[in-house]
Amino acid sequence: MNLITRPPAGQPAGPPRVLKLSPSDNVVVAVDPVDPAMVVAGVAAQARIPRGHKMAITRIASGEPVRKYGQVIGYAGGDIEPGQHVHTHNCLFASVALDYAHASAAPDTAFVAPEARATFEGFRRDNGKFGTRNYVGILTSVNCSASVAKFMAEEVRRSGILADYPNVDGVIALTHGTGCGIDYAGPAFEVLKRTTWGYACNPNMAAVLVVGLGCEGFQIAKMKEAYGLSESDVFRTMTIQDMGGTRKTVAAGVDAVRGMLEIANTKTRETAPASELMLALQCGGSDGYSGITANPALGHAVDRLVAHGGTAILSETPEIYGAEHLLTRRAVSREVGEKLIGIIRWWEEYTARANQSMDNNPSPGNKAGGLTTILEKSLGAAAKGGSTALTGVYGYAEPVTGKGFVFMDTPGYDPVSATGQVAGGANLLAFTTGRGSAYGCKPTPSVKLATNSDIYRRMIDDMDINCGDVLDGASLEAKGEEIFECLLRVASGERSKSEQLGYGDAEFVPWQLGATM
Repeated sequence: MNLITRPPAGQPAGPPRVLKLSPSDNVVVAVDPVDPAMVVAGVAAQARIPRGHKMAITRIASGEPVRKYGQVIGYAGGDIEPGQHVHTHNCLFASVALDYAHASAAPDTAFVAPEARATFEGFRRDNGKFGTRNYVGILTSVNCSASVAKFMAEEVRRSGILADYPNVDGVIALTHGTGCGIDYAGPAFEVLKRTTWGYACNPNMAAVLVVGLGCEGFQIAKMKEAYGLSESDVFRTMTIQDMGGTRKTVAAGVDAVRGMLEIANTKTRETAPASELMLALQCGGSDGYSGITANPALGHAVDRLVAHGGTAILSETPEIYGAEHLLTRRAVSREVGEKLIGIIRWWEEYTARANQSMDNNPSPGNKAGGLTTILEKSLGAAAKGGSTALTGVYGYAEPVTGKGFVFMDTPGYDPVSATGQVAGGANLLAFTTGRGSAYGCKPTPSVKLATNSDIYRRMIDDMDINCGDVLDGASLEAKGEEIFECLLRVASGERSKSEQLGYGDAEFVPWQLGATM
């Protein structure tokens, strides 16, 4: 990465800063706005280049590839002259032939000795896992029971009894908009079943009550049968129809939660190795700096976590499209690499059936921030995964049983994606943003990383870490260390900005697959 910097403070102002990310690139990224006729990288700008956007530094003939990160991010829609703004008006999406080279470059990880590994203060569960939070959850089988679940949680909060349970982080009602009108022998039922039980099993949950209506397609009894579940002090179920209506169900639910609070409050934090952390990786509201600052900095933190024996989950399949060849090379086996490509092919067919394109992502906000095609966005997004070996590939909301760097198939829509990761077992989440995403996640705390200093200052109440100073000379390695230390503090109980604001109750969004009948 070649950064053309400004002179030191007190000296005459130099040209705006730009970045050339690879020697083979034919564009540079504007760190500062570039006005017409300004000379940067030896080229006079022919138009205004906004921050985070791209400028051609060589002639790119019509149909030739546009290169950033040393990779193809699109093709010239006409002749592009040096100094011209390169964006959606002249850089077009087309699929790229990729060499997957499965498992050809899987790196060896230098693991930290167990006795020297970092630690955090967490809640030990009976199955040996550790939570970073201690919640009592009220889950729903169907949208028809959503209000009742919320009534229960509101009644508990209003009563003031939570003050008697200082070791409990709260009572949360996690509701959704599906559960009936679905094929209860098909993918819709299977995904909702995995997601619901995954949240119930997440180590950040001390106890769970599942509430249904009674007649819905997603029958609680079928979920209990599938997993061999039985009622206990920390797992209860009920339906509004069996309980005799709304008021009686709310009263019974509040009574059940009171008992769960007594049990949850007996848990206290104890020292746990960082190997017990499972980190969900998210990026949203991305911009032209995402793949330059926050995402690679988070990748360094991921490498550190993996070296300490932990797990990191990269997801958002549409947002690795065009960068998947960088992951298959790192796969520990050909089987792992081919499983990832099978998922990519499913997404190509899925979007085609819906008369859509994989290039429908990036969003308008992403494009305003400088991202032109999904290929460009994906190359930056994949940087969150660091540089260690890809050890496993999982379906949506499947339990993540392996260690190290893994991938989970999810949509790119952040709440849906994060819901799958938390269902898979993530007890911590890191979220990078350049445009300023407003997001939080319960029961899993979310740490927000700003890609640029401007959004960090403007949304200081939402952002935990500023990665924009990488553009001012801070090293990615040092920023990764800062992120890693912050994650350990949050895992130990320090509240992230999104937690302080109260985010997380409305961000439970299971992926809806299949027809709604």
